[in-house]
Amino acid sequence: MLHFGTTELIIILVIIILLFGVGRIGKIAGELGKGVRDFRSGLTGKTDEEAKQEAETTVKKEN
Repeated sequence: MLHFGTTELIIILVIIILLFGVGRIGKIAGELGKGVRDFRSGLTGKTDEEAKQEAETTVKKEN
């Protein structure tokens, strides 16, 4: 089984940044996040607006 330490993960992250660049990684992460949101909304049957309203009320309750 593979066990990666902190040093190995940092080296891998630096190599990925050098290969793809910061802008492209941000774009990929944004698209991945959008995909996860769409997947969750598909499972729950909620629209984006309903999910945003629910998230806002949750944040307000925590404060």
